[in-house]
Amino acid sequence: MEAFTFPNSGEDPIGAFLDTLIQAPAKVRRLSNLERNQIVHTLSINYNNQKLKKGMINKIAKDYGVSRVTISKLWQKVLQSTKKGEVPNVQTNYKGGSQGILLNLEKVRSIPLHLRTNVRTLACQLGASKSKVHRLIQKGKIKSHLNALKPFLTPSNMEARVNFVLKLIESSTLHTNPTYIDMFSIVHIDEKWFYMTRTSQKYYLLPDEQEPHRRCKSKRFITKIIFMSAVARPRYDADGNCTFDGKIGIFPFTFDEPAARSSKNRARGVIEVKPIESITKVVIKQCLLEKIIPAIKAKWPLDWNRPIVIQQDNVRPHICNTNLDFIEVAKSDGFNITLANQPANSPDLNINDLGFFRIIQGSQHEKAPTTVCELVGAVIEAYEEVSDSTLNHVWLSLMRCMTEILRKDENNNYKLPHVGKGKLERLGQLPTVLNAPLDVVQKALEMATNVPML
Repeated sequence: MEAFTFPNSGEDPIGAFLDTLIQAPAKVRRLSNLERNQIVHTLSINYNNQKLKKGMINKIAKDYGVSRVTISKLWQKVLQSTKKGEVPNVQTNYKGGSQGILLNLEKVRSIPLHLRTNVRTLACQLGASKSKVHRLIQKGKIKSHLNALKPFLTPSNMEARVNFVLKLIESSTLHTNPTYIDMFSIVHIDEKWFYMTRTSQKYYLLPDEQEPHRRCKSKRFITKIIFMSAVARPRYDADGNCTFDGKIGIFPFTFDEPAARSSKNRARGVIEVKPIESITKVVIKQCLLEKIIPAIKAKWPLDWNRPIVIQQDNVRPHICNTNLDFIEVAKSDGFNITLANQPANSPDLNINDLGFFRIIQGSQHEKAPTTVCELVGAVIEAYEEVSDSTLNHVWLSLMRCMTEILRKDENNNYKLPHVGKGKLERLGQLPTVLNAPLDVVQKALEMATNVPML
């Protein structure tokens, strides 16, 4: 007896049949209000002597691509309303999906902030599910906010911030069109710890990929090095070409020491690079006089004869402008370099803290260093990779921050303003300096007590 064969032996009929069984059901088509009115009108025309024309429901169902049950239910609804003497209402009640539990979002305002730090806690306070709250966040009806601690400002701090910002405005424009100085003669220096790795790091993996296992002896003692960064504002010629990138240098606080004993990693006597743990005034002074100032003299544009101001914060290890060793080095080789302290508790008035360190840190972690030497190299490489355009954008952001300081009554409770600097730069409309609103400056001048010019 011959086996039964299908006409087309190249196909797998059983597999095709199974595919049709597991195929997802087609989406139910929903009639619009206009279509429902048209259907009722067509059925009414074909309704005579208390009877509907034969085959009409099937025909309309086929024309509109729905089942005959849908058309039949719609027509029965019309007949029932007419029988009661009511005007038929064939409008759909579909609102775009299940609405679920309606929440009064105004209730969120009355919930204490410490009880809405995550989706689970907020959902519990609202009496809703986590998925409901999550959907509200996705729709933008509830926003997620990352809050950072800011320095506490005393009244004297606030006054100093106003005076500091006002002295960076051209004196001739204070009462007409307040304009910030170009800041081309200012060098910002600051220190920061750079860590070998983060205690918590996000990765993107495939579902079947093994999760990485990172280990260290103690999260409290992750290898770290403090660096001193010095940056000035980049300069460009009339054609927009960069003539000075503004990067003076970034200098690690490390020392070389021969290994005391042999290990599996190196032999005894091999020179090792180790971080300086205690940053004293002697260490800061040595870095300033032997590294930063020589780097400024080596990289500073020769056609610039204005005095150079090095702006630093108020930490105790920093030296003052009257230090004799500093004066000797700063006034030599035809240079006139001075030191100036920024207002206390004001990291937003230093380019490094404002955004430059964050740029370097993000790039440094991408290089995944594993030794002290690699960490030093990664930070220096990340520093050099920052473009002059990016650095210039941070300087313009500083000017916007100073305007917000004046506007917010010297406080630091403001959002970092964005002006679309990248777009303006592509259009060739990026300004060199920014203006401050006249009314804001006039109000600040009334409150200011002493505005020494820089």
